[in-house]
Amino acid sequence: MTPRNTRVQRTVLAVAVLATFIAFLDGSVVNVALPAIGRELGGGLAAQQWIVDAYLLTLGSVILLAGSLSDLFGRRRVLLWGLIGFGVASVLCAAAPTAGILIVARGLQGVAGALLVPSSLALILSAFQGAAQARAIGVWTAITSLASIAGPIVGGVLVDTLSWRWVFAINLLPIAAALLLVRALPADAARTAGARVDWFGALLGVVGLGLPVFALIESGRFGWGSPVILGALALGAAGLVAFLLWERRVASPMLPLSIFRERDFSAGNVATAFLYGGVGVGTFALALFLQQGAGYSATAAGFAMVPSSVLLIALAAVFGRLSGRVGPRLLMTVGPAVAGVGFLLMLRIIADADYLTQVLPAVCAFGLGMAITVAPLTATVLGAVDSGRAGIASAVNNAVSRVAGLIAVALAGSVGGATIQLTGFHTLVSGAALASFAGAIVSGVWIRNPRPVPVATAGDHTGGAAVTHPDLQRS
Repeated sequence: MTPRNTRVQRTVLAVAVLATFIAFLDGSVVNVALPAIGRELGGGLAAQQWIVDAYLLTLGSVILLAGSLSDLFGRRRVLLWGLIGFGVASVLCAAAPTAGILIVARGLQGVAGALLVPSSLALILSAFQGAAQARAIGVWTAITSLASIAGPIVGGVLVDTLSWRWVFAINLLPIAAALLLVRALPADAARTAGARVDWFGALLGVVGLGLPVFALIESGRFGWGSPVILGALALGAAGLVAFLLWERRVASPMLPLSIFRERDFSAGNVATAFLYGGVGVGTFALALFLQQGAGYSATAAGFAMVPSSVLLIALAAVFGRLSGRVGPRLLMTVGPAVAGVGFLLMLRIIADADYLTQVLPAVCAFGLGMAITVAPLTATVLGAVDSGRAGIASAVNNAVSRVAGLIAVALAGSVGGATIQLTGFHTLVSGAALASFAGAIVSGVWIRNPRPVPVATAGDHTGGAAVTHPDLQRS
């Protein structure tokens, strides 16, 4: 029988879900509001693109610093900073009189959002151990995945019935609920004596992540040969190299490179890069082909992916619990492979893209594969490091998944061209399938299942009763 969570554990899970849901929702809800924003504030297509990109750029640039701050100052405290910052930025967005101010406010939202996700997952890791941790991450995955469905629906209703400004103002409700719950969390542990913020490393990290992310976002507008893009890539690469060199020598690094010696952490992040690269290019290609090649409306193309989200929501917690019992290696191997089969099934889609016979089976297989994978993958990557580094571990994994998706979409644009027709679509989903299968191979070969480590047994020299240490050793 599965033991019941304590009151503190339930509160931790509720706070983690709410905080992450806020950040994820704001990444999807704004898209449907862009036409209405453009009509009122002007600025043209460039302004609309930056209303979306400012959030992605600052979130991706700051997330490593956010993870480090979470470990250094405490998850509860950093989560409070993120919630308050997100609330203030949401008010600025809702009241923005010009497109320029809205873009700046969206950038501030991205900074606050970067504080929310690593702290949320680190809270779960500190409150749950072993199989209970895998179950909790499964619940977190299932509920936060609702953002992918709720975002466009909530945004559309608010824009049509009230105003686009309510797309941002509505954030205040879940933020207020999360702030009330945070008060019930245990206080953070005392800050480690002598620990300090690695501000120079943080600056190098922002440059090393931010400029390549900028180049990937803007490559479609400027072109890969543009001095703007080439310069951003070159400076970003230099910043990343300098960041790694600095982190090797500084006494209190923002990113302790020693965590990459943990086999499951490194292997899990490689698997993440392959899987989310495949997801990025495959879902991007499907959404565009259904509209540009098969003649679906934007609404119909959006709803085409809903079954995959429903499967993820319905089954993520189930596979999280199963991972806690059988170990993550099997699920992290089977899941990406099933997702890859889903992309291969998209090769059956022809010009008319009949939904029931061609699109739906592929979407369902993809969704099942993601449901099998996400909770075990997250639990494995974060569980591979000690709990004191859970914030930076979560930040690294989030950065890997986001940058992998951005790279994949940028490359997809160069393969698919201005519009994606059948041949280009088949090429892109074939690449997505190969990336997913590569993630399965990495997991199958390098991920290790955990086993309980006995601390003491009856009759040993300690004279203690038989107990099991909550930490896990990899085998």
